[in-house]
Amino acid sequence: MCLQDWYRVQCLFFVLFVIRAACQVQVTNSRALQTAGPHRLSRGIWASWSSWTSCSSTCGVGAAIRTRRCLQATREDTCQGEKRQYKVCQLEACPANARPFRDVQCSVYNYKSIPGTQQTFEWVPFYGAASACELNCLAVGHNFYYTFGRVLDGTTCGTDSGGICINGQCLKAGCDGILGSESTTDLCGKCGGNNDSCFFIQNVYHSSFPSSGFFGYKNVTRIPAGARQIKVTDQSRNFLALMNANRHYVINGDWSISWPGVYKVAGTLVNYSRTADNHEVIEAAGPTKEDIYILVLFQEQNPGIKYEFWMPKDIYYQIQGDSQALVLQLPNDMNQDPLVHKTLSTTQSANMRPVQPNKTPSASSSTARCGKCKNLRGKSQRIKHYCQSDFVLRAMVLGKRLLGHETRYDILVKHAYKNKFPIVHREYIWVSNICDCPQLLEQQEYLIMASRHVNYEHTLNRILLSAESYVRPWSPREDQQLQHVKKRCTTSP
Repeated sequence: MCLQDWYRVQCLFFVLFVIRAACQVQVTNSRALQTAGPHRLSRGIWASWSSWTSCSSTCGVGAAIRTRRCLQATREDTCQGEKRQYKVCQLEACPANARPFRDVQCSVYNYKSIPGTQQTFEWVPFYGAASACELNCLAVGHNFYYTFGRVLDGTTCGTDSGGICINGQCLKAGCDGILGSESTTDLCGKCGGNNDSCFFIQNVYHSSFPSSGFFGYKNVTRIPAGARQIKVTDQSRNFLALMNANRHYVINGDWSISWPGVYKVAGTLVNYSRTADNHEVIEAAGPTKEDIYILVLFQEQNPGIKYEFWMPKDIYYQIQGDSQALVLQLPNDMNQDPLVHKTLSTTQSANMRPVQPNKTPSASSSTARCGKCKNLRGKSQRIKHYCQSDFVLRAMVLGKRLLGHETRYDILVKHAYKNKFPIVHREYIWVSNICDCPQLLEQQEYLIMASRHVNYEHTLNRILLSAESYVRPWSPREDQQLQHVKKRCTTSP
């Protein structure tokens, strides 16, 4: 009962916020008409925007709306542009026990019949459908979902899409906060800019490998606070190192080599990658809140270390006028090269783009319902599931992602023992839970027996596993045991 009351309050709140916008624009329109006076308009003009309404949500992310009216002298007059604007509003985070808005909308149809059947179901959101702004709900305990029309305006498009549904369309906010505006931040960090408020710094560090004496770290460059789109590359057996403004190593310092990954430095995320062929890259979107320093630990001759970043003009001019500010006093056991070359090359090239860190979706509270996974094994289970499955595959798990109440695995198919339907080398396999049942680890190979899943409306075709599916780590022994299983099925695939 409380859930239904809360849902009605949310719907009533959104209706009131649209009505308020209409009332405000009526007042604004009357003032605009008075200002226009008796002069006849030759074409339609827009009245002023109304003020923004309250947020459509009481917590988390929602949308606010403002409207304007086209003032017409004749019916043929028109106005160019939109009569409504929506912007993202970010409120305090919702309580931990609060249900997401889409979950609440699906739950309205719990235990109510749907067209074509009198059977009733419990519904939870389904995020694997083509349209993110339709209310697609998955029947709990079943392998189908149903679409109940559009979601309400202000509903987020998905678990990590960053968009909001408005009139059935998934809109993302531009840098100005307006949904669907497509305004972007330029490489200088200015919304709607054209890269004219900063300089592009690009250089190559060519210092040679020392023939004798000091063989430790050598300074490459200082990257000042405020820098954006930072990229440093090296293609040798030498090791790049990164130090913060407090003279503390963050990457590859103190003669210890760090793992590739994402590091938080100077208020930004720095991505460090190193390949098997000794190709190193340090990248950061910025802006940095303090200076960072790039060094190199020599192991062989230096083929050239390339570095580039975008710097605000005021900081650039300050550096040009005060070169002493670019020197960091390092410990006595470290070479004292200048940390920034005095000659900085500038260009207006705009090839760099921000580096987005990997995001790991958080598990839903639904994991509390997870029990112990079934461990199917033995000859009888192998034969039973082989005969009943649409696909029997040897596959390597390349990636894993939680989407709503389901888990999606990215797999590389190495061999198909059985496939009733066409299959390609790279496929997605879906599991209708987020309990790691069956458990599939990344970069491991498995023998997988799965089924084909076609949704209620025949618009989705997937490979599906359930908690009761037969999944075993692949081994030559598993391969051998499958050789004669096909003959035991009453009907061959």
